[in-house]
Amino acid sequence: QVQLVESGGGLVQAGGSLRLSCAASGNIFRINVMGWYRQAPGKQRDLVATFTSGGNTNYADSVKGRFTISADNAKNTVYLQMNRLKPDDTAVYYCNALVLKTGSSGQWSYWGQGTQVTVSS
Repeated sequence: QVQLVESGGGLVQAGGSLRLSCAASGNIFRINVMGWYRQAPGKQRDLVATFTSGGNTNYADSVKGRFTISADNAKNTVYLQMNRLKPDDTAVYYCNALVLKTGSSGQWSYWGQGTQVTVSS
């Protein structure tokens, strides 16, 4: 089994910053992609940013230039630095990992429990 543990959410005023962390542990041979998604009340879960094992990044248009995703491969940890936050960024943020497991074939998708980010105006 693989576990993802997120931290770093909270309440911040518009224009402020937060840093989210997500650490993966368990039966991991290699992590192909780690990323962040968010879900606001009454809305679908949307991509925020992803980081591949090759170091490639991808961002939603709404966060480009404000958010930065990075990773520490040795720690199986991904970070999301969020700057110039807006009230529209308020959501539950979920970490996702696409994992190759030791002794298993195929790629497995795992989710964290989510962390609340609230941006006040």
